[in-house]
Amino acid sequence: MPDSLAALAVDVTPVRQQQPELPHRNASTASSGRLRQAFENDLVLGYLDLAEALAGRFEARGRERADLNQVAYLGLVKAARGFDQSKGESFPAYAAPTITGELKRYLRDRTWVVRPPRHIQDLRTRMFRAEPELTQALGRNPSVEELAGELGTDPAEVQEAISASSSMHPDSLDAVNPHSDAPSIGELLACPDTPLERLEELACLRDAMQDLDAEDRELLYRRYFCEETQVQLGKRLGMSQMQVSRRLARVLVELQRRLESSSRLGGTAGDHGGGGAARLSAGAGRAAGSTGSCRSVRSVNAGAADDVPVRRIGARARTR
Repeated sequence: MPDSLAALAVDVTPVRQQQPELPHRNASTASSGRLRQAFENDLVLGYLDLAEALAGRFEARGRERADLNQVAYLGLVKAARGFDQSKGESFPAYAAPTITGELKRYLRDRTWVVRPPRHIQDLRTRMFRAEPELTQALGRNPSVEELAGELGTDPAEVQEAISASSSMHPDSLDAVNPHSDAPSIGELLACPDTPLERLEELACLRDAMQDLDAEDRELLYRRYFCEETQVQLGKRLGMSQMQVSRRLARVLVELQRRLESSSRLGGTAGDHGGGGAARLSAGAGRAAGSTGSCRSVRSVNAGAADDVPVRRIGARARTR
């Protein structure tokens, strides 16, 4: 028994001596972590110029240089954290693509006021690269079709990519031209010549004209928008002035009937859209004149909202 106890005592002693090794390993890991952090800090501080130089390549109108530098610094930090010296000695060769990729992602995702689809952004970049070479080869600015042929894509997509340039930095409605006395865009959009309360009437008139024949719409367009006389219309259509007058009267009465029908439907359904149709039904000719700024349609009586005989309107049209 004493021999066995002594053997147990010998076996236990090494176990007790191995316990202090764990703190030693923790200290080694912590020391390694501090060395790695110091190594990464040295890389970042030593290659700040590289990050700023790469950021300068993407500097353009509307892009703050300070923002680009911050993004480049972020890419530099990511490159320092991912750099493995055992796989390559050149840190700049590893860091440059990482920083450039970070800058491209920032420009793609963060600098658009109205962000277009990704394929339109890529097409826009390809177009800007190909346009100078194509301009030099042709000796002039290339057309949309020529750009589409060079890029191997549809002309409609090229046109969309060209229009997308304004989505990055759209002009303000309050911006004015410093070289002229012209008002701002916002003032032009809200000018008194196009009051917003007329929009409902114009929408009702447009809906009423949708179902007219193409010939009748052409007749209204040339009479009340182009302001051609009935004699000119007769020569164009091979008709007499009397026939043009009667046809115009028929079309105007048909428009009046549709507007009255739309007004009744809107009132029955409780829809606010019936108000515009009700106002327009008092004179289809007056409504058409408001869209085209034409004076000749005033021959239709503005108060004739009820069933007006075609002969009566035709007679008034002839008096003009």
